[in-house]
Formats: sequence, C-alpha cells, structure tokens
Amino acid sequence: MQGIVAKVRKSRQRDRIRELLEKERIHVTASWVYDQLREEFPTLSLGNVYRNLNILVRQGEVNRLPFGSTFDVYEAARKPHYHFVCERCGAIEDVAVPGSLQDQLDSLVDDASGHRLHRTTVEFHGICRACRKKATPSPDGQ
Repeated sequence: MQGIVAKVRKSRQRDRIRELLEKERIHVTASWVYDQLREEFPTLSLGNVYRNLNILVRQGEVNRLPFGSTFDVYEAARKPHYHFVCERCGAIEDVAVPGSLQDQLDSLVDDASGHRLHRTTVEFHGICRACRKKATPSPDGQ
C-alpha cells in the first residue's frame, strides 16, 4: 500500500516542530530542533524529535535533505525549490529559479524517461559568497 500515510495520533510536540520549521524558514538538524524545544518539553528526547520529523516527512509537511553530510537536514515543505550547498562551510541556501524553468526541466525528464515526476530535488555545490569573500585578499594585501 505504497503512497498511503497511516493515520497518526495528534501530538503537541509534532505540532511545535512543524511550527518551528515554518517560522524559522531555515535548514536545521534534529539536534537543533531538540535544543530549541527541550525547555518547553522537559520529557522530549532526541529520539522523539527524529520520530516526529520522520512522521512529518511522510505526511509531506517537512522535507528531509540528505546532502551527504553526517546528519540529515530538515526544512518546512513549501513550493519546490533548489538548494546551493557550500563545499567549505556547509551552508545551505534556497535558490530561486523561475517556476517555468523548473516546470520545463520536470517536463523534459518526464518526456525523456517516460516516468511521471512527483518531486524534484536539485542541488548546486560550490563556494558560497561568504567563503569566497574570506578567500579574496583585500586590496591592501591583508
């Protein structure tokens, strides 16, 4: 029964995790979520956070972004977008591309493969502006 999400009991912790991700609009680890909520929920464990994040991912409310690092990164699910990952500092940023370009790419893949895409994940890897700025010597040589 692939594609069917089992009914999950409502949870205040899960609701707060979803609210936190929607409010912050950043890419976070489960440990970061735990650190943000542990005072509010004294019985919260890191295992609870992972379990609730996994439920939210299955429900389509949160995206898991496995960028090849030690820890998965999570974000609130919102309209499709691409990501830029800095190879030096590990920063992750959303990359805005015109929707028509994303639609064209999805359509090309659909047509070329015969598959029907439901979701697209595209990552760009390189050196972010901040790291490039640090690596560029100032005009006075410092």
